[in-house]
Amino acid sequence: MSSEGGTKAIIAALLANTGIAIAKFIAFLITGASSMLAESVHSVADASNQGLLLLGGKRAKRAATPQHPFGYGRERYIYAFIVAIVLFSLGGLFALYEGYHKIELVLEGESELVNPLVAIVVLVVAIGLETFSLRTAIIESNHVRGSQSWVQFIRHSRAPELPVVLLEDVGAEIGLILALIGVGLSALTDNAIYDGIGTMCIGLLLVIIAVILAIETKSLLLGESATEADVARIEAAIAAEPMVGGLIHMRTLHLGPEELLVAAKIAIDAQDNAADVAAAIDAAEVRIREAVPIARVIYLEPDLRKAELSEPATPGAG
Repeated sequence: MSSEGGTKAIIAALLANTGIAIAKFIAFLITGASSMLAESVHSVADASNQGLLLLGGKRAKRAATPQHPFGYGRERYIYAFIVAIVLFSLGGLFALYEGYHKIELVLEGESELVNPLVAIVVLVVAIGLETFSLRTAIIESNHVRGSQSWVQFIRHSRAPELPVVLLEDVGAEIGLILALIGVGLSALTDNAIYDGIGTMCIGLLLVIIAVILAIETKSLLLGESATEADVARIEAAIAAEPMVGGLIHMRTLHLGPEELLVAAKIAIDAQDNAADVAAAIDAAEVRIREAVPIARVIYLEPDLRKAELSEPATPGAG
């Protein structure tokens, strides 16, 4: 995935969430609605997360060093994981606490909404702004999603930014709707307990999204292999080299969203001389990079053809 699309979606979400957070907090100060406070914190968390994603993308571009010879591409995964933690703690847990506290105050007769219409207007405007952010994320994701379903795209994408922004924006849209329902019911019934219930629903939603993000980014941090499509292209590129007798086994690993390590053992004939083997390896590397441009680090180990009989191929395992 080209990082430009992810950056565009992140910036759109950052601008939207910053404006929404300010509007929501002002509405909370006017109305005292706990769902507005929870949504304010939610938007602050989202804006902070977009800042973290941008920082991770910038730091990942640093050149390799002797201490980190494969570069810093996986920093994008680290910052995406931090995003999940921030969303879980600052967004989800705070909203759950605030909702519970609001319900307690209502039951004790110490809480009521003031000017709920202000909160409703702010929420409707926020839904519109969040829809713009979500639309941008969808458009950019469609450029790279291909035939995958949305669930497959989120689960199998090796670039974390777009899935993170997508889940955050979907969560924000649903959270705004829950807040609107809570405030609306509180205004209609003159009972602020619905505001507290809506706030707790927002918290539960954010916790679920944060857990999903944490699971997916943890897998990326541990190291994921190339996609099935890229594995097939690499296999075909190796097989297309006339002097290579076959693929014995292969391991692939994403060093970053746009940088792939390929390590493979290839079969050669016993009568091939060293110069011929070196030429075959060089040619195979060129074919691999043409087929899969993100294959930046390639190690091909030659072995005698008989190895194919003793060690089965396990392409793509990582």
